[in-house]
Amino acid sequence: MSAGAIAAIALAAVIVVIIAAVAIYAVATYNSLISLKNTVEEAFATMDVYLKKRWDLIPNIVESVKGYAKHEAETLQSVIAARSGYQQMTDAQKLQANSELSRLTGSISILAEQYPDLKANRNFLDLNAQLQQTEQDIANARKYYNAVVKNYNNKLQMFPSSVVARIFKFSERQMFEIEDAAQKEPVKVEF
Repeated sequence: MSAGAIAAIALAAVIVVIIAAVAIYAVATYNSLISLKNTVEEAFATMDVYLKKRWDLIPNIVESVKGYAKHEAETLQSVIAARSGYQQMTDAQKLQANSELSRLTGSISILAEQYPDLKANRNFLDLNAQLQQTEQDIANARKYYNAVVKNYNNKLQMFPSSVVARIFKFSERQMFEIEDAAQKEPVKVEF
């Protein structure tokens, strides 16, 4: 064999090794992105369960308040309206609707302060205890969701995994953020 043939074989071997390394990296990165994407979806689903539980508690609380605050019907109807259509919402719409519900839930607490008999009502107290626990569960789920979204988005943005992400059209996910400064305060549910 001539030196030129050996050099051509060596060059071909190097090219095959480089192509194999790039292919292995691309497959590993793709699998990693799929795993992170599934973790983000699982985290959102967990948070969604708690958000739905919160949405389901609200009508019961509203019914408890109605008997004491008939003239506050506008606030109560706003809460019910914010709740409608939750199952058909996209993830982004659910996050936005949750922000609105947080604001309106605070309004119910303010109404309860105005009616001492309501604050002593056992059903209302039980519902508020459930709501308080649900709010804590949502806060924990939100922390977990935001952590996995950060990891996922970092992987999408960092080179060289960003190249693989762009090729396979992975897109960034939105963090669960509280937009209104008033909503950053915890919902007051203790009486």
